[in-house]
Amino acid sequence: MGKRNLLFFFLMLGCRHFAFSQNVPIYKDKTQPIEKRVQDLLSRMTPEEKFWQLFMIPGDLDNAEPTQYKNGLFGFQVSAVSKGDAGGQMLNYGTDENAEKLALKINAIQKYFVEKTRLGIPILPFDEALHGLVREGATVFPQAIALAATWDTALMNKAANVIADEAKRRGIRQILSPVINIASDVRWGRTEETYGEDPFLTSAMGVAFVSAFEKNGIITTPKHFIANAGDGGRDSYPIHINERLLQEIYFVPFKACFEKGGSRSVMTSYNSLDGVACSANSWLLQEKLKKQWGFDGFVISDANAVGGEVVLHNTAKDYPASGQHAISNGLDVIFQTEYKHHQLFIPSFLDGNIDSNRINDAVARVLKAKFELGLFENPYVAIQKEAANQPQQKIIAKQAALESIVLLKNARLPAWKNNLLPLSKNIRSIAVIGVDATEARLGGYSGPGNNKVSILDGIKQKVWSNSKILFAPGCGRTMNEYAVIPSKQLSYNGREGLQAEYFNNITTKGDAAVKRIDKTIDFHWTLYAPDPTLQRIFIPFAGQAN
Repeated sequence: MGKRNLLFFFLMLGCRHFAFSQNVPIYKDKTQPIEKRVQDLLSRMTPEEKFWQLFMIPGDLDNAEPTQYKNGLFGFQVSAVSKGDAGGQMLNYGTDENAEKLALKINAIQKYFVEKTRLGIPILPFDEALHGLVREGATVFPQAIALAATWDTALMNKAANVIADEAKRRGIRQILSPVINIASDVRWGRTEETYGEDPFLTSAMGVAFVSAFEKNGIITTPKHFIANAGDGGRDSYPIHINERLLQEIYFVPFKACFEKGGSRSVMTSYNSLDGVACSANSWLLQEKLKKQWGFDGFVISDANAVGGEVVLHNTAKDYPASGQHAISNGLDVIFQTEYKHHQLFIPSFLDGNIDSNRINDAVARVLKAKFELGLFENPYVAIQKEAANQPQQKIIAKQAALESIVLLKNARLPAWKNNLLPLSKNIRSIAVIGVDATEARLGGYSGPGNNKVSILDGIKQKVWSNSKILFAPGCGRTMNEYAVIPSKQLSYNGREGLQAEYFNNITTKGDAAVKRIDKTIDFHWTLYAPDPTLQRIFIPFAGQAN
């Protein structure tokens, strides 16, 4: 090629590049810095589109209306739905989709958001992965408290790498794990999800866990920020502790996960801290987390936690106000359990009650994460056939299980009586007692598991064929349901039931707001008033941005 032709070629190439740069928005140009792309995209978004980037839910597009998500969405917990309990916090997970099917489904969902929404912003598929992905075919490791009992951060990192690989091959790019709350009271029902009572061990295990995911391009979300267990092990109760205790004990694992592990997200807790809900606590989220610690990721609420201001803490008059408080005071993403819940929170985003700069900051944090993950360039996951056998994962899971077990020995017994394990194949008989021996339970936040072996079956496999195995279910597990006194056993002036009076104050002063005959005394008023006409008593939001 002559010099003139070569010059012409480069001129044409330059013109083509110039034309491309003129026609393609900055946010779609991967050569541009992420910060510039974020600001360009943010400038193009409507208030509705901004809201939907700050709203996350379980679900998919299976039963969605054609234009239901026309303004986009932060992300889905795919194939998961609310159980419909009073709080709506518990979810049913669709675990019948293997890795290939789930990846295909997530790709189809991404295709809709990339091609059918105005700006083409991809979603962030998220899921639970406390000690294994909550999905069909995924490897289940020992529960978190057991993994911590190994005292082996290298082993924890190996396990986390397995979980991260199994998540990524399915298209999942954010996990709502780990639980790094300090287990200060073993009566707390979520103790099993933690790494124990020691902040140093919890920090070390947390960093080993989250770093594996973050290095694999999956966002981790340590939770619950902060101090989720109250006196007596009560879950999500008001917490009153001083700043020194927070700094020396409760904050330590979170700072470690952010600064050493690279966690790019964090989940707030249901409880209040010194009278202010953690999801709307400016001191916690703005001053501590974002300003003092320099956290530049995004903050999500626990499922339905934002509305806790209305039904638990009584610090907001209604749901729009609770959403306003949360976003204004540092929360970035509202996590709800149903699509229709958006109707509760979107008003405050559209009526000017939330400062536009705060909304833009929250949206920018979400968009930044999506750009960092490369979702705008590569929104789809490569489809891989489900592996029939995964020996490496099984080896690591088995090693973790063995290392997590602590066997206590009674030193006072004669030596010959201490020779109990390993089980001899010549042993005559073994008594196995308890329903747990037959159920092969895997712990909270578990998938279905692969080729599970119960304790009873495991023992049968290890002893000699002529050994006698005696099994008894024992006392089992029972749930005490209190008997409700029948209405015919209650009477007031010849009528069935009891007369009730309900007041609009906590001192029962003045006239009752509601008088009626209640036929039965069987109420569940944790989240709702006894009567819709009763006004909820709420404490004005003091000392925070409104």
